[in-house]
Amino acid sequence: MPCRNGAPSQLPDRTTKNAMNIELLKEKSAWLRRELFEMVVRTRKGHFPSSSSCAEIVVALYYGGYLRHDPKAPRAADRDRLFISKGQAGMVLYPILADLGYVAKEELLKFARADGVFRLYPDPSIPGIEAITGSLGHGIGIAAGHALSAKRDGKKFRNFVILSDGECYEGSVWETALFAAHHGLNNLIVVIDRNGCCILDHTEKCLRLDPLDEKWKAFGWRVRAVNGHSYAEVTSALDEAVSGSTEQPLAIISHSVKGKGVSFMEDQPGWHNRMPDDAQIARARKDLSTNCIVN
Repeated sequence: MPCRNGAPSQLPDRTTKNAMNIELLKEKSAWLRRELFEMVVRTRKGHFPSSSSCAEIVVALYYGGYLRHDPKAPRAADRDRLFISKGQAGMVLYPILADLGYVAKEELLKFARADGVFRLYPDPSIPGIEAITGSLGHGIGIAAGHALSAKRDGKKFRNFVILSDGECYEGSVWETALFAAHHGLNNLIVVIDRNGCCILDHTEKCLRLDPLDEKWKAFGWRVRAVNGHSYAEVTSALDEAVSGSTEQPLAIISHSVKGKGVSFMEDQPGWHNRMPDDAQIARARKDLSTNCIVN
């Protein structure tokens, strides 16, 4: 399916999910990566590689019918919550929030500028953003608090978290993992963006995390491992997440590629904070215009 310059049309909800819907989701993630890249090169700020690796997850949540939300009522009490705990990737939501009508699309042109709504890191002053998560390892704890509150108040909203694998170096993550399992927070779904990279190097060179699935299981969580760029696998895991079929919190380990979509950035930790030059920008745009379809 060819790429389009703009965002694809609105998708049907997940109850009518079929092969065509998956193709539309693929178009959405290709569109999202192009928007993210242009935001970064326009202002010379932001983190494209970190955002790109979790594009399919957030597209599935918002356009696949898994996240209950209302752009006209972003603080509705019964909304599902999504926390981007890996704060450097908070910008992954900005094109989506603009596309869905939370914020004017013109605000994307002012990303990370003093006169704009969209800040470099997530901030609840932005409609559709739940919490400040610039300090890594905190988003999951905030989400667990919302999940426990919902349980005690008899509320049905779910709490999704996008957690980086590098955040699993933080003690606060494992404290929350114990807390969530103890309280049976089956309304808490954590997606670990397992792109294998942190700022300094690949995670297994810095401080080994594997076997990551066994660690989460040992802390009392149900665990699913998926290809984070395969909509068939991502939507299957999210189907389980919203099914209410378990009393355990769910951890989805999403194996992904940092910098997905730009060939010279893929799986390269050095691009975490680096900005491309003019020749690299041209090359990246070519990649993003032709590499539209993920698995």
